[in-house]
Amino acid sequence: QVQLVESGGGLVQPGGSLRLSCAASGRILSSRRMGWYRQASGKERELVADIISSGSTNYADSVKGRFTISMDNAKNTVYLQMNSLKPEDTAVYYCKLTTPLNYYWGRGTQVTVAS
Repeated sequence: QVQLVESGGGLVQPGGSLRLSCAASGRILSSRRMGWYRQASGKERELVADIISSGSTNYADSVKGRFTISMDNAKNTVYLQMNSLKPEDTAVYYCKLTTPLNYYWGRGTQVTVAS
């Protein structure tokens, strides 16, 4: 059984920074994609950024230049460094692990950007 545990959310002022972490445990294949999605109130869940085990990354246009995704393969942990945060970044952020056989979601962590 695979479990994903997110941490690092919270309240931050516009222009501030947060770093999210997602630790995966269980039987995890070496070939995998890990990513961050977010869902704002009343909106659909959307991709923020993802990264594959080789290090290749993909970002939503709305976060390019502000957010950075990285992965520690040894720790099965993915990070999302979020800088220059805007009120429109407010959402629940979810971690997702995708393997050739299955996919898994974390429970989410709230990020609120407000003054």
